[in-house]
Amino acid sequence: ARGFSLPLQRPGDCGDTRYFDVSRLACGPCGAHQRQSAGGSSCVCQPGYRMVSTNGGSSIICEKCPGNMSGVTQDGWNCITCPKGLTSEGKCKCLNNEILVERSMNGILLNEALCEHCNASEQSFSASDVSGNRCVRCEQTFINVSKSCDCNSPNILTGGLCFSASESLPPKGVATVRFAQLGITLTSAWFLKNLQSSASACWLYSNLTACQALGNMCVMNMNSLSVSSTDACGLFQYIYVNTARLGIVHSIAFWRHNLPWLYYGDQPGLASQVLEANHFPTIFSFKGTDKDVKLQFIAASFDAVGNFLKWQNLEGGILQLCPDTQTKLNAAYAFGTTYQQSCKIPVSKILLDFANTIFYDLFLEYNGDNGQQYLWAVPVLNLNLQYSEMFINQGSNMNNWLLTRRFFLVDTLSGKENDLGKPPRVIRIASKVTISIRLVSHTQRGTIYPPLLTIAYTDVLVQNPETQSVMVSFSVNYEMNQSEARIQTDITLGVLGGLAVLWSLLKTAGWKRRTGSSIIDLQTVLKFLMFYAGDLANVFFIITVGTGIYWLVFFKAQQFVSVLLPLPSQEEGFVTYIACAFSLKALQFLELLVSQLTIDIFFIDWERPKGKVLKAVEGEGVIRSAASPVSIWRTYFIANEWNEIQTVRKINPLFQVLAVLFFLEVVGFSNLALMDSSSSLTRSSESYIAPWSRILRFGVSAALWLAIAFLQIMFFSVFYERFVEDKISQFVDLCCMSNISVFLLSHSCFGYYIHGRSVHGHADTNMEEMNVNLKREAENLCSQRGLLPNTDGQTFQISISRKMRLHYDRIHVTLTRERGPARLLDSSANTFEQSTRAYNTMNKFLSSFIDHVHKEMDYIVKDKFLLERILGMEFMEPIEKSIFYNDEGHSFSDVLYYGNETTLLIFDILFFSVVDLASQNFVLAAILTYLQQEIFRFIRNTLGQKNLASKTLVDERFLI
Repeated sequence: ARGFSLPLQRPGDCGDTRYFDVSRLACGPCGAHQRQSAGGSSCVCQPGYRMVSTNGGSSIICEKCPGNMSGVTQDGWNCITCPKGLTSEGKCKCLNNEILVERSMNGILLNEALCEHCNASEQSFSASDVSGNRCVRCEQTFINVSKSCDCNSPNILTGGLCFSASESLPPKGVATVRFAQLGITLTSAWFLKNLQSSASACWLYSNLTACQALGNMCVMNMNSLSVSSTDACGLFQYIYVNTARLGIVHSIAFWRHNLPWLYYGDQPGLASQVLEANHFPTIFSFKGTDKDVKLQFIAASFDAVGNFLKWQNLEGGILQLCPDTQTKLNAAYAFGTTYQQSCKIPVSKILLDFANTIFYDLFLEYNGDNGQQYLWAVPVLNLNLQYSEMFINQGSNMNNWLLTRRFFLVDTLSGKENDLGKPPRVIRIASKVTISIRLVSHTQRGTIYPPLLTIAYTDVLVQNPETQSVMVSFSVNYEMNQSEARIQTDITLGVLGGLAVLWSLLKTAGWKRRTGSSIIDLQTVLKFLMFYAGDLANVFFIITVGTGIYWLVFFKAQQFVSVLLPLPSQEEGFVTYIACAFSLKALQFLELLVSQLTIDIFFIDWERPKGKVLKAVEGEGVIRSAASPVSIWRTYFIANEWNEIQTVRKINPLFQVLAVLFFLEVVGFSNLALMDSSSSLTRSSESYIAPWSRILRFGVSAALWLAIAFLQIMFFSVFYERFVEDKISQFVDLCCMSNISVFLLSHSCFGYYIHGRSVHGHADTNMEEMNVNLKREAENLCSQRGLLPNTDGQTFQISISRKMRLHYDRIHVTLTRERGPARLLDSSANTFEQSTRAYNTMNKFLSSFIDHVHKEMDYIVKDKFLLERILGMEFMEPIEKSIFYNDEGHSFSDVLYYGNETTLLIFDILFFSVVDLASQNFVLAAILTYLQQEIFRFIRNTLGQKNLASKTLVDERFLI
């Protein structure tokens, strides 16, 4: 278990008498008179001892220096006399403005070290450097103020600079930095050292680097603007206001000579002028010879002390803190491509990679008419800005924004206390960086407003850098004014919603006519609401599909940019519409399911006995002649066929789902839903994949659903049902060949009738006679199948009188049972005979009704008016006579899945879309859509079968 393990030791664990052996990754002992070096990976001699030999690590030999030469040279190899004392390390030291000399000009070691005084008189003006090894010319401010290298009272020494007390200096600066998120205010070592000197040098001498350094400290202090404060920004504003005489740079009113450009000004409403008053002078296009889809961002970079570093192109991934491939990093600046990147970065990595704070001024490069390259300044919206009460917050109101210019990504400098050589106590990180590109309203040539850089900073209290991490993100968003689109959508919703109310009222009126009721009661109100739910769902569906396809076509197909996709936050209303459409359509679908499962249906058997048979009478012991029984198998056969067509649809649901999934995932239509300008169906695995647009996902999937469904319907109606199999028409033909009519009531006084009376008189016959009958019918040697003489009309919509319905109900009470017969052989004779009698009574009544036997309950046959067909209602009320309306189609399919394909298809599309929008997964949406289709089909088949057995007295065991 210990074969490949070793103890964990760090250099800090070794102590003063041991060193860290890099070859063993463990601590090792130092020799006699030795101690650990500053780096910790070797040993050095103790004070008062010199090195005799060394090979690194502990391979060092030390020797004690003699008493008269107690010091050790700077390199540690020799002993030397130190006239002015020793340092804690046992080496010679000198006074201020003196340099240490241990060797002569030719390198000979001196017995006694010398401390040479630097000549500070005129012409020389020299002083010792920081290391104390050389005399160098002293800082110019010392010479200007005192004509020497001393800054004696009353002159002022600050930040290594000397200022005359008689000069007008800026106010005393406050060297504190406020970290508002942590509630911490600390005195920054960097500000303490450089703030006052930078402000004074900038004010007195217009020193360029000092002015830049002062501006950088203002940026590190989150552009704090307060008239009562003398922090870095207060000093910058003091200098800015009092140097108006110096003029401005590049005709930009906010850019003062010698000063960095930090602010756009704090006048209310100025931000909207900066962002919207001018258009960016470049046209962007997605296609064609003038294709221009690159944003050429360039940044001027400065270090903390104000030195200009270089111009940097953002395509190098400067603003993206998350590591990624160069190709994907550069994709951030492809025009029209929404870019999003986020990750967690360890604090230890941030401290290592951003030891030096870099500041940026961002520009967007473009070519002028004369071929000259120009720069457009990109404003910055700092969400952490600390400023006067005039601007309470950086909310959504653009007039309240205070725009700035300079920014940084990581500040590891201002959070250092006391000692600049130590790690910072607090660091500040640009945790959310967003570039926003806004399209000019009503543009047809790809014109945009100036871009906006939005930054949110996070303050991190450094405690354990190895375990701490920060979530950072970078994004590029493209947006346009969506107010006009919202207004048009609201108008469309209002108009179509109003029409839906009228349409629902007409449906309710038609429903009242069909139920034979004229009273407006609670049931009527509920029915109206159900109708309105379905119609309003259609309105929402039309609007969402139209919106999705509009953005899909106009965004992906445009050459010059005229539209940009809504932002994710702007898609919420669209998603709400889809949710409303799905909820209302689900309600309509369930109501449709319930109505189909409660219809009244009866099979009228026209077959009559062919003769008589001898039959023994039970209990009497005699034999009598009786009419030969009519076979029930034809009724069972028709009932089975009706049971099978209950869930037949105009499309193949499985093929529909698989085809949609095939085109989305295999062909690549899903790539059209990406928030980029490309209309290609393929994407390289090495290229950046833009985030999904929910509007485009819905538009692509809905368009495919509708297109494939339309092609399926065309195929089945034009080819398959005409040349292969039409189950609905075949059922009507089968009824005629079986001598069975179907009487359906979907409402109290409305339903459908399929006239299946055989033109041959009998259908219960042998094969030979059946073939003869078919041949006669094919040769027109018999009458036509229609209900009326010399007609072919076999299907009707029927509107029956109230008297007819009451008579039907009286018979139906004895016919209908709570459940179909569970076991026919176990049923009591009394119950069976009663049911049989009721069945025969209903069969006799309905057949006599069709034959006009009951004059008080007669009916007429007529055609529907065109307006009646369009509105789906009947104008005439069947008061005395029922009305049979000729049906050129097969409208009885309205009580089947087949006649409600539109409702089913829209429900499937919305279900698929809701699952996809929730999961962003087309495969999961397809699987769940097919599962719900099968579940509801099973429910419809199972409960429909029970209703069929209950209403027709057909034993459920025969429905297979």
